[in-house]
Amino acid sequence: MFYNVENLFDAENDPVTEDDEFCPGGMRNWNNYRLKVKLNQISKVVMAANGFEPPVIIGLCEVENRHVLERLLSQTPLGRFNYRIVHKNSPDKRGIDVAMLYRADKLVPLRYKYHPLIDGGGDTLSSREILESSFGTANDTLHVLVNHWPSRYRGQAETESDRLLAATQLRNVVESIYRKEPKAKIIILGDFNDQPDNASLKNGLNAVVTDHPEQEGELVNLSAQWKPKGTLKHQQSWQIFDQIIVSDFLLSGEKLSCTPADTHIVEFPFLFEEDSRWGGKRLFRTYRGYRYTGGFSDHLPVVLRIHTIN
Repeated sequence: MFYNVENLFDAENDPVTEDDEFCPGGMRNWNNYRLKVKLNQISKVVMAANGFEPPVIIGLCEVENRHVLERLLSQTPLGRFNYRIVHKNSPDKRGIDVAMLYRADKLVPLRYKYHPLIDGGGDTLSSREILESSFGTANDTLHVLVNHWPSRYRGQAETESDRLLAATQLRNVVESIYRKEPKAKIIILGDFNDQPDNASLKNGLNAVVTDHPEQEGELVNLSAQWKPKGTLKHQQSWQIFDQIIVSDFLLSGEKLSCTPADTHIVEFPFLFEEDSRWGGKRLFRTYRGYRYTGGFSDHLPVVLRIHTIN
C-alpha cells in the first residue's frame, strides 16, 4: 500500500524546518488532539484497505518524523500487527519525509538505503529522498522503492526538470538492483506529482504501460489503466499522481507474482465529501484551506496484491 497522508506533523516546533503553521498557535491551530484524530483516521484507512488484515508493506509520504509514526503504531489499532518503521529525515524544507512500515512477522528486512536527489552540479535538492528497501519472504526477495517527487507548486512546466531528475535517479537505482540481481522483483510506489503519460515517467524512468514479453527488465506502470479515475482532484479533474510500477519479472514470477488486475485505488465512501463548487465528490481532507474539517488526506491510497506460491 502507498498513502500520501497529507501533512502528518507533530505539535512541536522544529527550529530547522518550516513547520510553523503546524505548531500550536500557528496558522492552522494544530495541536495534539487534532494529531490524535489524524492518526486514528490514517489507521482506519490502513485497517480497511486490504479487507481482512492490514497490508504487509506500507509506503508513506508527507510524514514529519519518526515520532508521529511511533504514535501511529502505539496509539491506534495498528499496534497489534507487529509493524516496524523505516524512516530518515529528508532535506525537504518543510521537514516532510518518505517512510515505510512493514510487518516483521511476514518479512525479513535485508537492507535499506535513502537516495537524495543530486543535480548536475552536485547539489542536493531540498526534496524528499528515494527510499530503497529489500525484504526476504518465504519464497523470494522483494525490492520496494518509495518516492515523493518534487511538486508542481511553481507550475508544471517550471518544475518538470526536477521530476525528470528524480526519474533518472530512480532509474539508476533500478539498474543498480538489476546488476546485482538480473531478474529482480521490484515494486515502485509513490506520489510522483506527474501522471503515467508525463515525460518523467515515460522518458525519465522509461516505464511502459504494457509489458512486452520479448523484452526483459521492463518497468510496467500498472496505474495507467485507472483512467478516468484518479488519486487526487484538481478543480473538476481527477489525476493519477499516486502510482504502482513493477518490474516485469514480478508479472511473470513463479514464487511471487501479480497482474494488472491486482492493483486498485482505495475508494471508501468515507474518504469523500460533496463538491459544491466543481460537482461530484471531492476528497475529505484534514483542512479545507485553513479551515479544520477533521478528514483524511488530499490523496487516495493505492494498493497492490502480491500472490505467493510455495
